[in-house]
Amino acid sequence: MRILVVEDDTDVSRYIKRGLTEAGHVVDVAESGTDGLAMAREERFDVLIVDRMLPGMDGITLIETLRRDNRKVPVLILSALGELGDRVVGLRAGGDDYLPKPFAFEELLARVEALARRNYQGAVETQLKVADLEMDVLSRKVRRQGQTINLQPREFRLLEYLMRHSGQVVTRTMLLENVWDYHFDPQTNVIDVHVSRLRSKIDRDFDIPLLQTVRGAGYMLREPE
Repeated sequence: MRILVVEDDTDVSRYIKRGLTEAGHVVDVAESGTDGLAMAREERFDVLIVDRMLPGMDGITLIETLRRDNRKVPVLILSALGELGDRVVGLRAGGDDYLPKPFAFEELLARVEALARRNYQGAVETQLKVADLEMDVLSRKVRRQGQTINLQPREFRLLEYLMRHSGQVVTRTMLLENVWDYHFDPQTNVIDVHVSRLRSKIDRDFDIPLLQTVRGAGYMLREPE
């Protein structure tokens, strides 16, 4: 799942990003309302976490602008303004949920995942299948020929991205940006290591390999011809 956190308090945004990343999600951060709006318009996110008091553009205006653009991405408002009237204003502006500060990360994670499930059920395919490889995005279960395949969070995200782009060449840059949340090349073999581990789990014990290396281009998950 890809999440945008719009928060100008760097300590809070780092705390949220670290926790969500450890839970297996990809997280982008914007430190102003104007930057958050631009990113939400340019990229696809599964959930937005938006503070109300932001430089450049406040969170309420950001949400109202997205709704006028007919963008239906779920939004969790995270704010120190936690009175009943504040929550009503946020929800009426187009927020889908409202969590006052201070907050427990466990609750934030549960609310984010609940919003994502609601959104997936309405807009995004949650049952993925390539040949005999199957993934249930909501239960986070992967099977091939009926056998359960246990994946680490990053491996799951990598496989989900490859399955959603099955039959297409997925480049290193695409993986860095969408699975690792890197907008630069760290010049390490992190992708090669994870692809190798993933291949050993989904292909090694089966007759037909699905995960292909496209020399000089990237990788492709595809059904055998």
